[in-house]
Amino acid sequence: MSDGRSQVRAMLTRSAAFASIAAALFLLVLKIWAAITTDSTAMLGSLADTTLDLVASLATLLGVWIAAQPADDKHRFGHGKAEAITALFQIVLIVISALGIAARAVERLLVGNEVQAAEQGIGVSIAAIAVTLALLAWQRHVIRRTGSLAITTDSVHYQSDLFLNLAVIVALVLDTYVGIAGADAFFGFGIAAWLAYGAWGASDEVLDQLMDHEWPEEKKQRFLQLLATFPDISGVHDLRTRTSGDKDFVQFHIWVDPQMTVREAHRVMDGIEHRLEADFPGVEILIHTDPDGLVDEKGEAGRDVLPPIRVGLEQDVRL
Repeated sequence: MSDGRSQVRAMLTRSAAFASIAAALFLLVLKIWAAITTDSTAMLGSLADTTLDLVASLATLLGVWIAAQPADDKHRFGHGKAEAITALFQIVLIVISALGIAARAVERLLVGNEVQAAEQGIGVSIAAIAVTLALLAWQRHVIRRTGSLAITTDSVHYQSDLFLNLAVIVALVLDTYVGIAGADAFFGFGIAAWLAYGAWGASDEVLDQLMDHEWPEEKKQRFLQLLATFPDISGVHDLRTRTSGDKDFVQFHIWVDPQMTVREAHRVMDGIEHRLEADFPGVEILIHTDPDGLVDEKGEAGRDVLPPIRVGLEQDVRL
């Protein structure tokens, strides 16, 4: 990735983080007032979620700032995993929020108490929905441009906030105007379950990056199909891939003519790297050359590998 693209990405992700912080601060003030005024469990749950949103948004800002730093002597592969660590922290906060809301809902069912000043709570929830929709629109734009994992996970919070605020409105209407006792507490349970579900869904990609999971199968096959177009190599093996932040890493061995000189092999590798970088922007490539027919330490010869493509830690492909 060029310095220009890196700078644009950093600017966009930071702008999304700052917008998230501003929205969370505004909503936090509104919901503190509404929670005190209405004494609603659903509103209290919404307040707890907004408080954690603010903490998570601050963490997001720190994460995208660290991830944007260039590689240095102590972090030769860059700082991309800072986004995944930030996203993991956000998931923990979501789970804590869900547990707290569920506990409050249980207490409300056991103790009782009626919701008060429902009009104020409904008004605050409508304002929160409007602010959240505006923030989500900007986050979607930034995610499309950058693919930021931290911003994507932060967006999960605010997507859930839409349903959360709608649930608060319905809970207040049912409890106050329809007279359904316990509606507020039951909607609190629903909010807690929704938050927990969102945390579970967001955890997959986070763990994949932290555990250096292989690329998705479709992306890996597209990469191999492009390699198959190079006439100077007869096969590929030991393909390994991973992603850190916005940066992809790939390493593999290629079989070349045993009579090829070091200079010629270097020319071939340069050509492969330039073409792959054009089709996979930002990828960092490490290539090792093997003479075709070389028997490795396992006693396996390159020419004995047969199609179809076999995907795994020992990736062998005859082109």
